[in-house]
Amino acid sequence: MKDIMNKEVDDRKEDAIVTEKQLLPVQLNVNGKQYILHLEPWTSLLDALREHLGLTGTKKGCDHGQCGACTILIDGKRINSCLTFAVMYQGVPITTIEGLAQGDKLHPLQQAFIKHDAFQCGYCTPGQICSAQGMLNEGHAYSRDDIHELMSGNLCRCAAYNNIVKAIEEVIETGQTPDAV
Repeated sequence: MKDIMNKEVDDRKEDAIVTEKQLLPVQLNVNGKQYILHLEPWTSLLDALREHLGLTGTKKGCDHGQCGACTILIDGKRINSCLTFAVMYQGVPITTIEGLAQGDKLHPLQQAFIKHDAFQCGYCTPGQICSAQGMLNEGHAYSRDDIHELMSGNLCRCAAYNNIVKAIEEVIETGQTPDAV
């Protein structure tokens, strides 16, 4: 029995050595700040943000790109951060929900979501807001139907869709859309 236990410990040591050799330095530009992380090449951008940088506003929902909870902005374009590797975005501007506000001043979409009660449990809200900003950056939302279609990749289990659309419409109608984030 003792030999088996020692072998297991030795096997774990070998695994640890292999893992250390597989770490890569990855430079990320997140919310205007530069970070250098040492990551396994297969680390998702979502896991790098949440587990390595402590930016937990971006949520892990399905981890398969089907719910939109992990939506962030890469150079102003929305992506599902669970479907991409962190090493692919070295030096590229990444914006998470934590980076949308300007200090204590909420982003117009954040203000509109609060005003229109566009959330219930709040779990999907960061992804919804980042996706809405990405959609606004794309410049294709001209109607309520457009908003519904262009936001269809972001699911809300609480069914706050009508209020989400109202919040986005308000930002569009009042021209509060800040320059592309």
